[in-house]
Amino acid sequence: MNSLNIHKPPKRFEKKFRGWFGSTGLLLYVLPLLAIPATIKAFITGNLSGIIINASGYALFLFAASLLRRGLIAEATYHEKRVTHAPKWPLKTCAAIVVALTTFFIAWQGAQNTFWVAIAFGFDALLGMYLSYGFDPQAEKTVTGAHGYSTEEISKTINEAENVILSIENANHHIRNVEFNNRIDRICNTARSILVELEANPATIRRTRKFLLVYLDGASKVTAGYASTHQQITSLELEQNFRNLLDSIETVFKEQKDKLLEEDLFDLDVQMEVLANQLKNEGVV
Repeated sequence: MNSLNIHKPPKRFEKKFRGWFGSTGLLLYVLPLLAIPATIKAFITGNLSGIIINASGYALFLFAASLLRRGLIAEATYHEKRVTHAPKWPLKTCAAIVVALTTFFIAWQGAQNTFWVAIAFGFDALLGMYLSYGFDPQAEKTVTGAHGYSTEEISKTINEAENVILSIENANHHIRNVEFNNRIDRICNTARSILVELEANPATIRRTRKFLLVYLDGASKVTAGYASTHQQITSLELEQNFRNLLDSIETVFKEQKDKLLEEDLFDLDVQMEVLANQLKNEGVV
């Protein structure tokens, strides 16, 4: 990533993320509220420096809370994955530094404490952040038996496949057919289970990569094409063609998951070629 924006976590992590953020990090959103009475008092008394100091403290504490939340999301994603790099940006550490400096500044200039007492307040704030949330993970998570593939390549394959799955799910939201919706959900769940297998057993990456990035992409194009076309025209033939394709995709995806576990390379390639030809010949997209 080239920015601090943290994208929505993969669907397979969402349930655990809800547990992470049920209470974690919420205190830092409450902390800025303590600056509001002091800011109001400064307004009433006409204390311009007090207004600036307390309003700035309020904004900086909110900024730190936002950094912390993003850092917790990045850390949760890191811990859930078996193969990944450490988070690119040390967001939790940055949040801790912002809180410490803001606390020091308010204690020194706002509360008029001595410089060293303000330093103590800032250090206590930094220590509190560390004890409450820790700092950011630093180590790269690698695996043995990757058969010459780097952590970067494995992680990139998984992330690209997850993006394709999300595109299928987005297209599925525009399809007004419960039967098709349920089938597409099952296809996506099967694809995600293959991602889990890839993380656990990177030896399958060559076959998994071909399956996920070629044939999963074909399923994505078929789904997006039908989602767009069926809103413009009503055709029983189009609907049946799409149903036939979903039958094949769902069956072959499940078979490929089993064959990946069995490492049955020959049957795997044959079945994927059959699916590829059907995707091409049905003409749904």
